[in-house]
Amino acid sequence: MSKISIRFYNDREVRAVWDEENSKWWFSVLDIVGVLNDQDDYRKNRNYWKYLKTKLKSENSEVVSGTNQLKLLAPDGKHRLADVLDYDGVLLLAKSFPNARSMRFVEWFTNSDETIDGKSKSKAYALFESSLIDNIEVGTVKGLQQIHAYLFGGLYDFAGKIRTKTIAKGNTLFCLAEHLDNYLKIVEAMPETTFDEIVDKYVEMNAAHPFMEGNGRSTRIWLDMIFKKRMKMCVDWSKINKKEYLDAMIASHTDSSRIRVLLKDSLTDKINDRETFMKGIDYSYYYEQEE
Repeated sequence: MSKISIRFYNDREVRAVWDEENSKWWFSVLDIVGVLNDQDDYRKNRNYWKYLKTKLKSENSEVVSGTNQLKLLAPDGKHRLADVLDYDGVLLLAKSFPNARSMRFVEWFTNSDETIDGKSKSKAYALFESSLIDNIEVGTVKGLQQIHAYLFGGLYDFAGKIRTKTIAKGNTLFCLAEHLDNYLKIVEAMPETTFDEIVDKYVEMNAAHPFMEGNGRSTRIWLDMIFKKRMKMCVDWSKINKKEYLDAMIASHTDSSRIRVLLKDSLTDKINDRETFMKGIDYSYYYEQEE
């Protein structure tokens, strides 16, 4: 039960644990209660669930009978047994909340796995457990194309293909299409033997933004592969705040000091840990969610 996924709804975590035997996800009840009550206080969510559980039990609700218990990380930092529900149970629980918030949650919950991001994220999870990741070139443009093609193959017709149009995001203009091929050759040739060199190469690849879409998600995996090969480290992306990361990446076009600090403070030697990798994917995709 070590395969844990984090979904983000309105910037709140909804944790899920994969059940290999029954091939399904189990979702944290307290996380969902927090979402539906717009409440971040763990104790208040726990107390509300105790009250609601008693009420639903007296009504012979299927929600209670469908509740299971699995170990999740508690606020004290220890893994403790916590109530979880499967997909159908989550929908039943949400429908027991008489507020408009529950309707929006149900719409998100039932559709999130069917979006391009949802399908691509499932592919990203599979990278860790497949042999494909061992065949991806590290630190090269081709390697980045391989990652992008795997994540978005069948979802975008440009998966793995270098863009031929100039793109921008907000006020940030990325490398002009007519200069992109030469720029990518320069980035690929950059050294990657030290932490600072690796970050410089990452910042320049971000400035290149070689694909029409999916650059950030692909390039963060690309960065981690370089760190693993050169430093026996990787980034624990769950330690990096979304706004701080996005602001630092925007600033990196002229000053890379902020992203350098964020990455350095988040390095870990857990390069073969599945949970660290899964959380990294979850946060990487979360960074791309529109506010």
